[in-house]
Amino acid sequence: MDKHAAADAAAAAAAEDVETGEHERKGTVWTATAHIVTAVIGSGVLALAWSVAQLGWVAGPLALVGFACVTYYTSTLLANAYRAPDPVTGARNHTYTDAVRSYLSPREVFMCGIAQYGNLWGTMVGYTITATISMVAIRRSDCVHENGQGARCDAPGTVLMLAFTVVQVVLSQFPGLEHITWLSVVAAVMSFAYSFIGLALSVTEWASHGLRPDGRIAGATAASSSKKTWDVLLALGNIAFAYTFAEVLIEIQDTLKSPPSEHKTMKKAAMYGIGATTIFYISVGCAGYAAFGSDAPGNILTAPGLGPFWLVDIANMCLILHLIGAYQVSAQPIFATAERWIVSRWPDTKFISSAYTVSIPLMQRGSVTVAPYKLVLRTVIVIATTVVAMMIPFFNAVLGLLGAFSFWPLTVYFPISMHIAQGKITKGTKWYLLQGLSMVCLMISVAVGIGSVSDIVDSLKVSTPFKTVS
Repeated sequence: MDKHAAADAAAAAAAEDVETGEHERKGTVWTATAHIVTAVIGSGVLALAWSVAQLGWVAGPLALVGFACVTYYTSTLLANAYRAPDPVTGARNHTYTDAVRSYLSPREVFMCGIAQYGNLWGTMVGYTITATISMVAIRRSDCVHENGQGARCDAPGTVLMLAFTVVQVVLSQFPGLEHITWLSVVAAVMSFAYSFIGLALSVTEWASHGLRPDGRIAGATAASSSKKTWDVLLALGNIAFAYTFAEVLIEIQDTLKSPPSEHKTMKKAAMYGIGATTIFYISVGCAGYAAFGSDAPGNILTAPGLGPFWLVDIANMCLILHLIGAYQVSAQPIFATAERWIVSRWPDTKFISSAYTVSIPLMQRGSVTVAPYKLVLRTVIVIATTVVAMMIPFFNAVLGLLGAFSFWPLTVYFPISMHIAQGKITKGTKWYLLQGLSMVCLMISVAVGIGSVSDIVDSLKVSTPFKTVS
């Protein structure tokens, strides 16, 4: 298809959206990049120094680059599946599950739904834990600064987690991602801010050692070979989680205007977003390892003696603001799917069909439509997320488990399977290469999952649920 035909098809599709009453799409490559950066750069970046420390100076950077390449390649395959059967003229798929339904079997659709929404919800749990850890760190830092190092500075982690929950309950009432682009933009700026601060503080700490890099080629040592194995697997899981955004790629792509064709815009956004985050990841991970060596903490912002307290507090505040936006990027697809199911199940119920208009000053449209059942449903989902976060408040282990659970099925298996179905690729060199990539990633995910579960079990033996730890 030539460029003129593609543009005509995209314009016709845009006109059809207006006629069928679909939401207005105004997204561009830059808004999509902001959504991607918001979704990708999150709590995972804080664990990269620890992850590089477990893998060492050679395997650590290679793992970061390797996961980035796999994520970008499969995201381009997934972007092509936004429309079916043709990536330019086909019918739109509004969710990841819709795309899988267009190309694969009902059994795979069911598996995809469990993987996608389970991971999205797990990510919300992880963000809740991370935001709470940052709020606790700010409270403790201010207390120590005011009262001295010997002061007892306990921070009410549960209360702070509930405060984060209240904020999310309010933001969850926005109808969808297209209504909170401003939040994603702010969150993306915040992600760069605390990444730069963390990088600068790590480099400063490294410089205080005479710019002699700490650490070992083979990574940190451990009490036993089995502990070393679990730490390496957990590190790989943290890196995999740090690049995860496939589960919201289709939803982000569904906000893009056309022409140009959405898949072309999304591929550019993926390249910009993943490229920028990879540079940050390598810089933050390697600088943190150079500064702290094998003692690099699971959360780099909790490292003892890391820069002036006020700058660390600013970094933690930027992280909290970023996670507020990233939480919504993960939550909105869950809300939309649950609401569609409820409406289809009880279409004539008065409670579900009623709605009210509320004016919102920060919104582009000036107002939103609020349905009582949505208010209740979204509030219940956010509260349930908080309860689970209180029960399993383990930062590194949760990130590793999320990475293991989401990386192979959502980032690798389904995009490759849909690409094979869309292109009608038969057994041959390309087919075997694609299946080989999928199999290698599966083995990595299984191993990482075992290591993460083992770490959670060990943590539960010495920790108390409902008490946030890093």
